[in-house]
Amino acid sequence: MRMVDIIHAKRSGEELTDEQIQFFVDGVVDGSIPDYQTSALLMAIYFQGMTEREQSTLTMKMMESGDHLDLSGIPGVKLDKHSTGGVGDKVSIPLAAVVGSLGIPVPMISGRGLGHTGGTLDKLEAIPGYQVEISEQEFINQVKKEKCAIIGATGNIAPADKKIYALRDVTDTVDSIPLIAGSIMSKKIASGTDALIIDVKTGAGAFMKTLDDSRNLAKALVGIGKGVGMQCMAMITDMNQPLGNAIGNALEIKESIELLRGEGPADLEELTTTIGGYMAKMGGKASTVEEGKQLCEASLHDGSALATFRGMIEAQGGDGNVVDDPDGVMPQAKYKIEFPASKAGVISKIVADEVGVASMLLGGGRQKADDKLDYAVGIVLHKKIGDKVDAGESLLTIYSNREDVDDIKKILATNIEISESAKPMKLIYETIE
Repeated sequence: MRMVDIIHAKRSGEELTDEQIQFFVDGVVDGSIPDYQTSALLMAIYFQGMTEREQSTLTMKMMESGDHLDLSGIPGVKLDKHSTGGVGDKVSIPLAAVVGSLGIPVPMISGRGLGHTGGTLDKLEAIPGYQVEISEQEFINQVKKEKCAIIGATGNIAPADKKIYALRDVTDTVDSIPLIAGSIMSKKIASGTDALIIDVKTGAGAFMKTLDDSRNLAKALVGIGKGVGMQCMAMITDMNQPLGNAIGNALEIKESIELLRGEGPADLEELTTTIGGYMAKMGGKASTVEEGKQLCEASLHDGSALATFRGMIEAQGGDGNVVDDPDGVMPQAKYKIEFPASKAGVISKIVADEVGVASMLLGGGRQKADDKLDYAVGIVLHKKIGDKVDAGESLLTIYSNREDVDDIKKILATNIEISESAKPMKLIYETIE
């Protein structure tokens, strides 16, 4: 079997056999297939798609390419949550602490940033000392004790995906339903959790721009999960504007801490507690989603979620003082530059992906797989869609370690609109179970 024949078959729109998919995954793992041929197949899949059988086979072969975590030693229903990625989407960080504070074990395996979206691991690494790579036994022990942990996939969890994930980011093949489904579910099945909620983002700042594409992805993910006996559901949520106000690694950790103090942005709290409500029900702590949501809201306002977060940070080697003094513990940008409104009116559009690109260009994200991140930089919005603004009032603050940010201002000026009115925004569109 030759890789070039597999590329040709998929490029021509043919359905790949199980043997061809196995050959590809094996070659990625052992290094016998060079990156340029892997990239060529990813592009062919991007344009030609995959059947349900191909999609399922790719997922399972990627999952089987490495180890399978055995979490049976952790009592209770083990719950995880995954987001398909967005701008300002830091939900996983406070959510793990909120749900963990209810006594539900949350062994969360997360990823790094892709394209214009931020990665949970990148954000957590803005906390000095925080280790995203710990041993399997340390992971299990921590979840038993602290009720939550957020780590990266170990070197042996879906190693095929690790290589493919990095190449997708730099070959513009991120927003492919089969590749997203295979990447997410191979790791989630291998991670050994009992139940999974997937937050499928839709809109300008998401990889799935339309509701139909988002629905198709959600159905694919839930279908794969249920097919292997996992309790699985998906929510389709909005990403036409950034979630919360902060975009950037340290800035998003700070906003997560504000949320855990009960002082976070309304949209971030709503999404966190709604997903938490479903998790509380799945974990057996609530009889209804609404009851679960109320438990999550209470944990945000009584300090229990914040205490759980501190415990997780310290257990993974991070500086727990970040909870008390985020600015004093995490890196800070040299320049804080205000961006004023050009006229009075109502914010009618904030193109989320372009705001994400602006943060990336400041150094907060990666253009190449090996780019080093600047944890301090990013953007904090002072206005969201539907908010009134006066001429000259600051719309946002640019946090930068370079003084000249004219390129960033140009992107923002083009992608934030002020009108006489704005259409109301919807945060949660539907659930797929």
